[in-house]
Amino acid sequence: MRTQADIRAILERLAEAEPDLTVKGKKTPYLAVNGNMFAFIDPEAALCLRFAEADRAALAAQFGVGPVMQYGAVMRGYVALPSAVISDDARLTELFARCVDRARALKPKPTER
Repeated sequence: MRTQADIRAILERLAEAEPDLTVKGKKTPYLAVNGNMFAFIDPEAALCLRFAEADRAALAAQFGVGPVMQYGAVMRGYVALPSAVISDDARLTELFARCVDRARALKPKPTER
């Protein structure tokens, strides 16, 4: 079983392939583009990626996973990737790239600072 530090190292490696991505957050590490979060690691060390709804439904059915819940709320569009996918570097890289492309296509959120 992987720890949150193990999954964070994987997320950091994935982020390094993109020039403008940096893992943020200490308690809940995450990635965001233009103010839109698209990847995070939950407290149980699950890597959760955000997809378009059709992709999310297909991936959830393929992996046999339910909705991602955080603080009692459903995280719309997110899929918690199973260990088999995280271990498959080619599949993980492909899914991450799809997730990044979708995040970049979203309307930027204004910053609060």
